Amino acid sequence: MKYKNITISGQAASGATTLSKSLASKLDWKLINAGELVRQYVKEKGILLENTSQTPDRYHLELDKFIADKLRTEKQLIVESWLSGFDAKNIPGVFKILVICPEDAVRIDRLVNRDKMTIDEAKYHLKIREKENLSKWEKLYHTIDFWNPSLFDLVVNTYENGPVETLNIALKTLEYTR
Repeated sequence: MKYKNITISGQAASGATTLSKSLASKLDWKLINAGELVRQYVKEKGILLENTSQTPDRYHLELDKFIADKLRTEKQLIVESWLSGFDAKNIPGVFKILVICPEDAVRIDRLVNRDKMTIDEAKYHLKIREKENLSKWEKLYHTIDFWNPSLFDLVVNTYENGPVETLNIALKTLEYTR
């Protein structure tokens, strides 16, 4: 493959984690899930995941620097996070994938099933978490254009494509043969 690393970005319950795990398994590449790092951090600090505004700016800046440094120095690495494509925008050799699910009802259903939330909890989670994150990141990076399709090499709609189709689209676009 002509790419040394891959990023997978997408909002909550868009299918980014499903694709990143499938792709890492298929390619036998290392996977860093930055969302898991954030979950671990907020749990240790006693902060609700929806309350991004309560996390220190320094933490987000350090996490994004960590991701960018890994993408610059390592090979055969997949990084999945909301901002990994944005973090990799000026790093050569990184294939950037954005997964989208434009149907909030589907994303809500995914959260209900994955995280065992009620429908109302899932709606609240999506609304507040995204609002909090975007507010924090806009303050830090002076933009809200984190998922502009022009920043990515591939955009896959996971409402129109299931997990297997999404993986196959990614592999075909990467020109993976094995």
